[in-house]
Amino acid sequence: MIDLLASLGNWNWLILGLVLVGLELLTPGVFLFWLGLAAFLVGALSFVVDPTWQTQLLMFAVFAAAAVPLWRRMARRESSGAASPFLNRRAEALVGRVFTLERPIVDGTGTVRIDDTIWRVAGPDAPAGSRVKVVKADGASLTVATEP
Repeated sequence: MIDLLASLGNWNWLILGLVLVGLELLTPGVFLFWLGLAAFLVGALSFVVDPTWQTQLLMFAVFAAAAVPLWRRMARRESSGAASPFLNRRAEALVGRVFTLERPIVDGTGTVRIDDTIWRVAGPDAPAGSRVKVVKADGASLTVATEP
């Protein structure tokens, strides 16, 4: 086995990288991908310089260890929730949007239909059909201003 690996020369790291990335497809998580990436880096560097096998192992260990903080940083950035910042704050997502009054605002309260939901709105008196802009959200109540 050692003879086979030695006969592969610098290609053994690239093959190891392919095997690790291939195994990543079969296992949950993204751990083996980073080890595979480290093996690819060692293999690429082995073609540029001719390190000893001890140096190659050391480079692999360093690249694999360096991959952990990189992976954590990328995972943290991805899970920061930039895709849906208003997921649990639906009313806040409506601030700045313009809707048509379904029922007039009389004595400061009226309603608008937003998708399949009727929302209670507060604002200056306005007839039904007027365009209003949501300026504030407080729980299930929206504060609106009339649009010209």
